[in-house]
Amino acid sequence: MNDSSWGAPQRAGHWGPPEMQAAPAGPAYDVHEAQQTRPMPIVPDASDAGRDADDRDDRDRGVARLSGGPLFRDQKPQEPMSTAPPPPQKKRAGRDLRAAIGVGVGLGAVIVASLFIVKAVFVGVIAVAVVVGLWELTSRLEERKGIKAPLIPLAVGGAAMVVAGYARGAEGAWVAMALTALAVLVWRMTEPPEGYLKDVTAGVFAAFYVPFLATFVAMLLTADDGPQRVLTFLLLTVVSDTGAYAVGWRFGKHKLAPRISPGKTREGLLGAVAFAMAAGALCMQFLIDGGSWWQGLLLGLAVAATATLGDLGESMIKRDLGIKDMGTLLPGHGGIMDRLDSLLPTAPVVWLLLVLFVGSG
Repeated sequence: MNDSSWGAPQRAGHWGPPEMQAAPAGPAYDVHEAQQTRPMPIVPDASDAGRDADDRDDRDRGVARLSGGPLFRDQKPQEPMSTAPPPPQKKRAGRDLRAAIGVGVGLGAVIVASLFIVKAVFVGVIAVAVVVGLWELTSRLEERKGIKAPLIPLAVGGAAMVVAGYARGAEGAWVAMALTALAVLVWRMTEPPEGYLKDVTAGVFAAFYVPFLATFVAMLLTADDGPQRVLTFLLLTVVSDTGAYAVGWRFGKHKLAPRISPGKTREGLLGAVAFAMAAGALCMQFLIDGGSWWQGLLLGLAVAATATLGDLGESMIKRDLGIKDMGTLLPGHGGIMDRLDSLLPTAPVVWLLLVLFVGSG
């Protein structure tokens, strides 16, 4: 096949590509049509003809960029970027302070009224707080971990523990604690054995953590100046928490236990110690019969330590459960257990130190 064959039409069956067989090959235009074509008029180069206009547009766009104006008519002007630093953020409390203060004042009024009017009424207040605290703790354990600590024997045994501690002292509290643990073991036997060990272990822990430690508050009340002792215990714990919060919020920079409670600082702990020692000296000097100011300093130091450890201990429990609060019963505070966290481990320490300083009286 010669080169001239590409200029002639391909017949059917002739060798060649299929696309060449579908359409005849040939020149791109006919010679006669090419002779009738008129020459294209010369058009000025757009870049040369509109150079002045483009230059003006470029200058206008440059001015618009510098001035922050719009590039097009329908484009909204952009706000000039501010180089001023953002205003400093004010520190805010993690809770509703108005609700927290209101609830705190209300609880304080109920406690003081029951404490100085009829001692038995205050024992009832302790028992109710224990039962509600046990309900919150066991509910969260079941919700988050599937642990079913039996509430009924815990609630009955916990209330009995508080009454026994008030009526029979430490001996009565220990006997009631043992009976409550036994009741938990037996009660759980009515259900399938799967999870028995973890359920009864959680139940015994709950019995010790909430009602047994709370029993020492009732034991403080049995002394002749029992209301003053309980008031001292409550005041020192509240003042310790308040001092830690106030100083830590204002001056806190160094974390105390970031993996447990990121909000606590070493400066806050120093504030708790200072506030509690000052309050302890005043309370021992003016409220406790036979007390001295230096004993109050030691008492305040011990309260600051145990209150902080109690708060951290419950923070560990809540972090393990993956919750922020144990409940929602108290607006601004969380649940009952969120208010008992620092009180419970502090009660036996205050009871013991007061017995050593001024007797069980």
